[in-house]
Amino acid sequence: MKKNSQSSIEKMVGEGERGKAVIVGGSIAGISCAHALILAGWDVLVLEKTPSSPTGSPTGAGLGLNSFSQQIIQSWLPHSQRHLLLNTTLPLTIDQNYVTDSERKVHSTLTRDESLNFRAAHWADLHGLLYNALPSDIFLWGHLFLSFHVVHDKGCVIVKAKVLETGEVVEIEGDLLVAADGCLSSIRQKYLPDFKLRYSGYCAWRGVLDFSKIENSEAISGIRKAYPDLGKCLYFDLASGSHTVLYELHKKRLNWVWFVNQPEPEVKGTSVTTKVNSEMIQKMQQEAEKVLIPELVKVIKETREPFLNFIYDSDPLEKIFWEKVVLVGDAAHPTTPHCVRSTNMSILDAAVLGKCIEKWGAQKLESALEEYQLIRLPLTSKQVLHARSLGRLKQGFVLPDREPFDPKLVRPEDHQELLVRNTPFFNDGPLSLGLIPSDCL
Repeated sequence: MKKNSQSSIEKMVGEGERGKAVIVGGSIAGISCAHALILAGWDVLVLEKTPSSPTGSPTGAGLGLNSFSQQIIQSWLPHSQRHLLLNTTLPLTIDQNYVTDSERKVHSTLTRDESLNFRAAHWADLHGLLYNALPSDIFLWGHLFLSFHVVHDKGCVIVKAKVLETGEVVEIEGDLLVAADGCLSSIRQKYLPDFKLRYSGYCAWRGVLDFSKIENSEAISGIRKAYPDLGKCLYFDLASGSHTVLYELHKKRLNWVWFVNQPEPEVKGTSVTTKVNSEMIQKMQQEAEKVLIPELVKVIKETREPFLNFIYDSDPLEKIFWEKVVLVGDAAHPTTPHCVRSTNMSILDAAVLGKCIEKWGAQKLESALEEYQLIRLPLTSKQVLHARSLGRLKQGFVLPDREPFDPKLVRPEDHQELLVRNTPFFNDGPLSLGLIPSDCL
């Protein structure tokens, strides 16, 4: 826990005209909201149960940032640091789909789009960039969110959290509670007690291979031959009932994902990510040999500590705010990863929320939250449903009014459906709010 956590609490409950927001969740959605609300002139405090910032750790895996998110992030950074986003990411200018022949262990090009304009980032790199550009005293690490209640006569929300290091329970008062606590959000559960996530029918094996010390190995020379545009391409390999994702990250790392159909697992705790044992890894590698091309299998085998994601989403919510409580990121729109949208949606949520609050001011918070909901719900709802459909398509599940997708027998009209740029509202954003300063455009 930071030594100055108590002073941060006192500052939050002190009097003043500035709005005060308590953000639950210190991941990218939470710290994005911290940036946006500080720019809106608010005081913020971020509660996170992990004991310290993951900055500098190998936590997480790869993600893709679209051009709009890149511009928003740069607008949050000091001018002297805006180059760091480009310095810590790699371009993804190509979106390519291969079709894999699992019997012959070869693949061939199905689609290729050279207008992607994404950048590939490692989760920890992006988190560190955003975290280091914020005041350190707004974070309360090692604080487990317990509960909250809205005090109507005082016009505030009071949050209870447990200091994990000492066991002390503290109360924090604010004008707004921002739920950035993920797809299993306990804050959302208070308002939607019957809400349940929808299991997709598949999980994702994920890993990041650091090849900085094995650049000349057979595995790396082979993968570069099989995927010649690594370093600028987002690759998808489609096989019958399965597909993979592959792209390169900054500092000589390869990010891979393999989606595998399986019955719904038992999710324990508050995460849909689980560690795996050596027996599970060995079995996964043996299955990969049956389905994937050998060059990709070698990369998977070289990867230390692969992990498993259980893939969930939900039907779009009808509301994403109540009174003085607002949902952002995966708490607002749990989604499958097939449109490369989750992080981008979180960043745009934060930017829109900040601009709405800046526009309406602390005295008209409900109007600000209504506008935030009005702007974000139509976009995220269509993106979530599109990602769901695309995931089911690629995994060979039955979709209404069509045969199961077989990449070896794909129809011309299916080509366009596979392209990332055909995600609903892919290039659209509420620019009228002035989300991005002109010097970042």
